Amino acid sequence: MSRKVRWGILSTAAIGVKKVIPAMQRGQFSQVAAIASRDLARARQAAADLGIPTAYGSYEELLADPAIDAIYNPLPNHLHIPWTAKAAEAGKHVLCEKPLAMNADEARALLAVRDRTGVLIGEAFMIRSHPQWLRVRQLIEEGRIGPLRAVMAFFSYFNVDPANIRNQLECGGGALYDIGCYCIQAARCGFGQEPTRAIGHIDRDPQLGTDRLTSAILDFPAGHSIFTCSTQLVPYQRVHFLGTKGRIELEIPFNAPPDRPTRIFIDDGRDIFGSGIATETFPVVDQYTLQGDAFSRAVLEGTPVPVALEEGIANMAVIDAVFHSAQTGQWEPVGV
Repeated sequence: MSRKVRWGILSTAAIGVKKVIPAMQRGQFSQVAAIASRDLARARQAAADLGIPTAYGSYEELLADPAIDAIYNPLPNHLHIPWTAKAAEAGKHVLCEKPLAMNADEARALLAVRDRTGVLIGEAFMIRSHPQWLRVRQLIEEGRIGPLRAVMAFFSYFNVDPANIRNQLECGGGALYDIGCYCIQAARCGFGQEPTRAIGHIDRDPQLGTDRLTSAILDFPAGHSIFTCSTQLVPYQRVHFLGTKGRIELEIPFNAPPDRPTRIFIDDGRDIFGSGIATETFPVVDQYTLQGDAFSRAVLEGTPVPVALEEGIANMAVIDAVFHSAQTGQWEPVGV
């Protein structure tokens, strides 16, 4: 396979410019061919800084470019659905940043767009391409820890800047949208099934209005998942998968560094002192490079994308249930 997918980047969003684009440029099957901004000067500056051949001063121009095969959409959350739909209608495959939408109904609207246009649409959960996550799934399926019964996840950082998009309520800011979605993804991936109901509790910032501290319990047919996420706590992240015979712990589950190895710990449960812990170390990789190439291969080979649209809808349905539960104070059904 010698051809590369020619990517267009929709906006000069920080995650794209700082993380995703440089990583995709190192990919075997991905070529970043163009970038667009509503400010042509910004697009040209980003293109010059990153060595991208073409810059556009509008998103529409990028979508009209016949040389572009696929679009990476890192726009603010409230713009994910409208611009993903426009890209698909223009005949472009789309890798959309997480969370896919502002709610599951928005996300479901993309099904008709995808089916009508015949393009691929996927959600950018880069963790699903990282070897440590592939290994965790393998260990669970092999029964290394016995039947999985519980998943515990924690993800936090500290950011109170009102100018930051993650703190702007109308744009889809807040902990649950930004990082709680990873905790939900981790639980769904581990169990390999969907939760039937959820209960959540939210503490909102009195000035920003965003959820700054969110905790939830997800009820799966096979067990439970609990998680806490926060935009105003010490930076930290961990995920534990607990079975009847052992447990697996991911040391850096979400922001896996591109410049150092990652580790998972597999505990056979022989005692509480950790004498039964085996450590597996994974060589240095960039999960954004792997994500881009996995999507590009799907385009080139006509195979499923790593995180399909249906999965994005399912993740959004859980987010909806947690938000709703925080309002009602009750268990809420997860309506996938």
